[in-house]
Amino acid sequence: MKRIIVMILIGFVLSSCGARKRANQKDKDGGKIYIPNSEISETPSTVIKPSYNTTEQYIAFFKAEAIHEMKLYGIPASITLAQGILESGSGKGRLAREANNHFGIKCHNWKGARIYHDDDRKQECFRKYNDPNQSYRDHSLFLVDRKRYADLFKHKATDYKAWAKGLKKAGYATDPKYPQKLIQLIERYKLYRYDIFDKKKRQKNKIKQSSPVSLSYTVQKGDTLYSISKRFNTTVTNLKSLNKLKSNELSIGQSLIVTPNENL
Repeated sequence: MKRIIVMILIGFVLSSCGARKRANQKDKDGGKIYIPNSEISETPSTVIKPSYNTTEQYIAFFKAEAIHEMKLYGIPASITLAQGILESGSGKGRLAREANNHFGIKCHNWKGARIYHDDDRKQECFRKYNDPNQSYRDHSLFLVDRKRYADLFKHKATDYKAWAKGLKKAGYATDPKYPQKLIQLIERYKLYRYDIFDKKKRQKNKIKQSSPVSLSYTVQKGDTLYSISKRFNTTVTNLKSLNKLKSNELSIGQSLIVTPNENL
């Protein structure tokens, strides 16, 4: 009996040592800890949100996402950006900050995470996302999947005025001045230039900026220099130069300076 107890104790000690050894394995380059994928929790990790202090920075950060959604679903990028600016206060509103909800989309039949916020009524239910990109995709699906917005897609992607008026008519917002506010934002920041697919035409409509807008971006899981460069319409070489990087390796949580290139 004593022999059996001793063997059990020895086995427990050996397994504990093996676990510590596995958790403390380091790579040869930077001493970072690597954990096998099978041991990573499926619970979503906290996403570090991008920083933007001005509307211009908000546009620079999300214009690529808006253009991507336009190509997939036919919603003008100008409309998507204008709604994002208006509904989220250029990313500074509570729903955007605490729930990554940039379009004020309420729960309806939503089965995911939620947040409660005073709107037309007190403590209304709004959708909560893991990151802003999910909000942009859900905005597209929200318009595409509902019959009341079907007439919007009869308009050209370049007719932002018709889209703005159509959103109000379909009941997206209760504010009677909603179309005018969207149109004013589109024209003030010349968001209509992102509705043009052809690069040559976009080049003619491009605004010459006195100085490029610089952003601070925090590296997230799955990011590479290439994916970040495509998102911000820049190059890997430019990113490495701005951030004085000697290699292409990135770490989660690493802060990068990003300057979108309008000429690409």
